[in-house]
Amino acid sequence: MKTTTLNRRDFLKQTGIGIAGLSLVTWFPGAYAHDLKKTSGLARSIPELQGLSSAQILSFIEAVEKANLGLHSLMIVRHGKVIAEGWWDPYRADLKHTLFSLSKSFTSTAIGFAVAEGKLTVEDKVVSFFPEEKPETVSENLAAMRIKDLLTMSTGHEKDTLGPLLGETQCCWVKRFLSLPVERKPGTHFLYNTGATYMLSAILQKVTNTHLLDYLIPRLFKPLGIQGADWEKDPDGIDTGGFGLRLATEDIAKFGQLYLQKGIWNGKQLLPATWIEEATSFQVDNAPPTGKTTEHDWNQGYGYQFWRCRHNAYRGDGAMGQYCIVMQEQDAVIAITSETHDMQAVMDKVWEILLPNMKNTALPQDSKAYDILKQKLASLTLLPASTNTTSPLIAAISGKRYKMKENTLHTDAVSFTFQKNNCTFKLKDAQGEHTIVCGLNQWIKAETMMPGDPPKLVPLKNKMDTSKVKVAAVGSWIDADTFMMTWNFYETPHSDVVTCHFSNDTLRMEFINSVDSKARNKKEPRLILEGQMEAMKG
Repeated sequence: MKTTTLNRRDFLKQTGIGIAGLSLVTWFPGAYAHDLKKTSGLARSIPELQGLSSAQILSFIEAVEKANLGLHSLMIVRHGKVIAEGWWDPYRADLKHTLFSLSKSFTSTAIGFAVAEGKLTVEDKVVSFFPEEKPETVSENLAAMRIKDLLTMSTGHEKDTLGPLLGETQCCWVKRFLSLPVERKPGTHFLYNTGATYMLSAILQKVTNTHLLDYLIPRLFKPLGIQGADWEKDPDGIDTGGFGLRLATEDIAKFGQLYLQKGIWNGKQLLPATWIEEATSFQVDNAPPTGKTTEHDWNQGYGYQFWRCRHNAYRGDGAMGQYCIVMQEQDAVIAITSETHDMQAVMDKVWEILLPNMKNTALPQDSKAYDILKQKLASLTLLPASTNTTSPLIAAISGKRYKMKENTLHTDAVSFTFQKNNCTFKLKDAQGEHTIVCGLNQWIKAETMMPGDPPKLVPLKNKMDTSKVKVAAVGSWIDADTFMMTWNFYETPHSDVVTCHFSNDTLRMEFINSVDSKARNKKEPRLILEGQMEAMKG
């Protein structure tokens, strides 16, 4: 198997612990009792009962915060029980989060169900499903491409096919994929290829006459108690497969736990254990030509839309830090959502702090450390550091309109209205007036259609997006002349920081999105708006 440099955006059974855990309940203090509960999702337990100390979990949280790794949520599952869970406000347990390429592992799972039901095999040729969309001349390499090659990212392409697909805003992603050159023999060359995962979704829809998401609901989501999932679609209505799924953090953890349990859920075999073994095993070498590095989790091999990890673990993951880490030898699952500048650094903290401290037996009680951990988990927040909530300028600018110079947002005017605990920001463009209310040193949550909010990856066909997005907003005065707003779009990983400089009757607004601000080599403002205060009428 030949390899290439990675091209990408950027099970132990429970042995004795159950008995030990039951026996320890009697001498754990009463404060613990209400935390040993079963919810509508996974069971809950105490870290020490499941062989991991509260102090070490706290150390992990403090380490990722100190390194500014941008976590939005964390759930640690040991021996099938949640032992720690937390969300950095404004993110919440009940809200979905954009998964980006973690979606791919769910698409792979759908193919596993289809294989088990005899609807296809991994050896089936891709072009065989699309006689009307294939090119007039089918190259030898395209003809040889199998479903397995889509699953293992070894289609033979030398570039990710997603770009050309996204360029097709009207229709025909399948036809476009099949039209692209396949430079190498399929099965011989690893290349991270989101278009390949899209084709898995298209094939599944072809053989089942059902959308990918709808196919998974009765087979996976309903048995696991996963509700409210949604998936982006291409212009022809096919679920995008390689990205676009949105789920809650516990849904990610349940998915990992199903894989850890070899496809068994509540005593029923949902997905064949043989498929799970095949999907999560080393199928293709993805190390760079210089060879495998033991320090890196992105060149340990690739399965069927799952990454192999160090320490005999595996994972599904998505851009900017969406993780479902399955630690087979430790009988653990770790679910994380985030917007991180360094996905490897998050993995490193798992291996450095959590993994070596997972013990095979229950640990002595430590109610003090447990209480500290609970307090920490309950107080997680992404709020910027508190600054002034007022400025001498407020009386002169509050409620006044600023006429904006020509700009790429097509903004005509903006205004700021300050009250004791909030600031109402309004922006007027051709579509109307858009409003975001910022709490002063506190989040205010609402919905908005403010232009410039996180876009969907798939362009809409012949219409503008009029859907609202959830936003939490906070504002503060960083000096007497500068008001800074942070808009957190908390069903996505993204946020905007809008810095507003007031000088006499002029306004300068600098926008920078969180993707740019976290990138190491790209820190230019996304957008600058300039305006002049309008004269009062009358």
